[in-house]
Amino acid sequence: MMQTTNTVLMVRPASFRANPETMQSNHFQKPVAQLEDPSESARREFDAYAAALEKAGIAVRVYEDCPDSGTPDAIFPNNWLAMLEDGSVFTFPMEAPNRRRERRKDILSDLFQEYQVTRHIDLSLFELEQRYLEGTGSLILDHEHRIAYVCCSSRSAEAPGREFEKLSGYRLHWFSAHDRDLRPVYHTNVMMSLGKRFAIVCLESIPSFRERRLLTETLRATGKTLIDVTFTQMESFCCNVLELHDSLGMPVYAMSKRAWRAFSPEQQAAISAYARTVLAPINVIEDLGGGGARCMIAEIFLSKNQDRGT
Repeated sequence: MMQTTNTVLMVRPASFRANPETMQSNHFQKPVAQLEDPSESARREFDAYAAALEKAGIAVRVYEDCPDSGTPDAIFPNNWLAMLEDGSVFTFPMEAPNRRRERRKDILSDLFQEYQVTRHIDLSLFELEQRYLEGTGSLILDHEHRIAYVCCSSRSAEAPGREFEKLSGYRLHWFSAHDRDLRPVYHTNVMMSLGKRFAIVCLESIPSFRERRLLTETLRATGKTLIDVTFTQMESFCCNVLELHDSLGMPVYAMSKRAWRAFSPEQQAAISAYARTVLAPINVIEDLGGGGARCMIAEIFLSKNQDRGT
């Protein structure tokens, strides 16, 4: 099983703004002065990031957000969609009602035609029970060892987690995490990132010594080198990063410029000695959306459909 991919899906924003429906649980959203046109600023940041990924040898599939859909967070498709190497496509239950509209049949239909999809598993019915599991925001996937790391929150519930575990074959490793103000971390991917070599994690966000020890032991037992970051670094999206690989199979780390600057010189040296870095200035997206470079990418692990002559 591949841990990283060369092909990603991104959604170019049409009506990006701070989403009022997510602020109660997403404390990474910052109350900054409202921009005159946050959508235009977000589009400029998005375009520069997508172009930088392509320049680094990443294949980027860009879909346009629907202007009249009322989906301010459409720029974060990894929360509703996950595509696995075995041909499985999962769609997920979302906490905010306006985020549920991000699930698009046209995108799914396009993917089903282009790639070898063996099954589509739709977990969105859990929304009727007010139980949510927001894709690879909630789930940090170790594909090689088939482990899914997940921190408990209002957006990561046990029932859909058990269903994902049963249907995907990934074992869920649960723990609790909070920010410096003792509020639950809303998504696992803002306090943890997993690549082929590194596990970047904010260990001080895990209050239980036992859970912290078990997580550390599991990561090391599966061959990961830990990069432990502080609350301050977590708040700068140091964990909201993603390892990809270029067309030659060489590692590429995608992250925001804010995240890169927050890593210590020693941490920067370790990452840059291992991988090429793609650094995106996405301050508006991070501040208003409360998500970063990793949230903007849905990884495509599916194989191309040979019937299309590709």
